[in-house]
Amino acid sequence: MKSYIEKVLSGIPSVQPHRRAVLDKIAAYIRAGKAAKLVFICTHNSRRSQFAQVWAAVAADYFDLKNVETYSGGTEATVFHPNAVAALHRAGFEIKNPGGENPHYELTFSKNRPALVCFSKTYSAPANPQKNFAAVMVCSDADEGCPVVFGAERRFSLPYADPKIADGRTDERATYDARCLEIAVEMFYLMSQVSKNG
Repeated sequence: MKSYIEKVLSGIPSVQPHRRAVLDKIAAYIRAGKAAKLVFICTHNSRRSQFAQVWAAVAADYFDLKNVETYSGGTEATVFHPNAVAALHRAGFEIKNPGGENPHYELTFSKNRPALVCFSKTYSAPANPQKNFAAVMVCSDADEGCPVVFGAERRFSLPYADPKIADGRTDERATYDARCLEIAVEMFYLMSQVSKNG
């Protein structure tokens, strides 16, 4: 995990200005409150929103931001896709899979932190905050299909390309790894801005 985070940090300068503009707005939202709850939303809560929740949590921990809580959800629930889980495992997470139709994976990134419990759910599921949170829309389909996110006090559009386009192809692993890294870099950029201006 340490070497992967070093790779992530080295990628921060490559974050494009139009992406930084959105991430800076999210950073301002985080700094404005005593406790910031971020709910990352995509259609199925299976890939991009899971990546974003996990990496935002890791980045907040890295920069010692104790007021940040991260969650994820979809407009519908499916399953945390095994290809996305595998990409996080390659990034250095210890992952426990209890099995079942919608496994509640336990992801560990530090001996000093409790495991992150990740599974597919709707954004309004009981595991997520019901009010006073920021909705971060990480896919255009969810952004368009969810004109109102009930309970959200702020909403941000931060879409990522869906790695599922590579499912079953020879570039499947490379595509998932690239998306995992891209999201990690942007979440670390986000939390670095909160830390720098905190």
